[in-house]
Amino acid sequence: MDANFSFPHNRSEELSSDYAVLEIIPLVVLAVTFVLGVLGNGLVIWVAGFRMTHTVTTICYLNLALADFSFTAILPIRIVSMAMGGIWPFGWFLCKLVHVMGSINLLGSIFLITLIALDRCICVLHPVWAQNHRTISLAKKVMVAPWILALVLTLPVFIFVTTVKDPIGNVYCFYILNPWGKETLNVGIIKLKLTNITQFILGFIMPMSIITVCYGLIAAKIRRKGLIRSSRPLQVFTAVVASFFICWFPLQLFSLLSSVWLEEMLFNDKYQIPLVLVNLIISLAFFNSCLNPMLYVFVGHDFRKRLIHSLPASLERALSEDLAQPSDLATNSSCLPTEVELQAK
Repeated sequence: MDANFSFPHNRSEELSSDYAVLEIIPLVVLAVTFVLGVLGNGLVIWVAGFRMTHTVTTICYLNLALADFSFTAILPIRIVSMAMGGIWPFGWFLCKLVHVMGSINLLGSIFLITLIALDRCICVLHPVWAQNHRTISLAKKVMVAPWILALVLTLPVFIFVTTVKDPIGNVYCFYILNPWGKETLNVGIIKLKLTNITQFILGFIMPMSIITVCYGLIAAKIRRKGLIRSSRPLQVFTAVVASFFICWFPLQLFSLLSSVWLEEMLFNDKYQIPLVLVNLIISLAFFNSCLNPMLYVFVGHDFRKRLIHSLPASLERALSEDLAQPSDLATNSSCLPTEVELQAK
């Protein structure tokens, strides 16, 4: 899905001062995303993976942080290519790797967020069942499914994205329509359309629909109990979902429309999209990769306490508190805190 960025774009408006400013904005956003994403997600990985007692929720957020960290770590490559007007000086291997990582980040993140939504829904609707069956070992097994599904849906990116040299020798990295040179252009266009539409449905519409249904069920129970406020874990998750949708939806819509109008964009200059606009949409989507750690700090009370204690401890190489708990508690992740908080408010 990440490869959809590489459609023909109009660069004929050799950029006036106004456009020059717009060209700088995506570069600045990506640079900020890289710095905050690596530091923030790295800190979340450390706190959730090594400092906090493992629960189903922390395992989910740990996987989200791993996806975002791996993605933001290779952003400098994209920044350099974007600054060079799309020219790709990094070779065939990094071309595939960077685009595959982008697709896995998007798909893995949305599938993980969907899994968290289902988990929150089960916690609120069936707390007793969750108390008895929602274990750490089961969560670790289930957590494999989003990554496998993301890898499967990313296969077209791995196959079709490659480096291409133009007549004057510049090398670009984008989605080609006939990777084996055996297909006609029309067949390649049909394959690309089917791939993009399938990914849009399975990788965005269906997960967001499941999340919406889960929110509806949770809201119905909260309303039925006469509660005004949601629990803190739900507040954190709401912020994560909202930021993901706001950042990624413009790029998803652009990718879908580009697939529908692919022939016009290939053969008619009037339908080509200015590169500066595409870069702005891309930078907004990528910015989401550094947002989650900030949301945990400002919305999540427990994460905020851990981070406040962990930051000075990283300098002193020692923690002032012992987070160890009895082994029987570590093997079973209860939903009762969420349910108790819902009941109490």
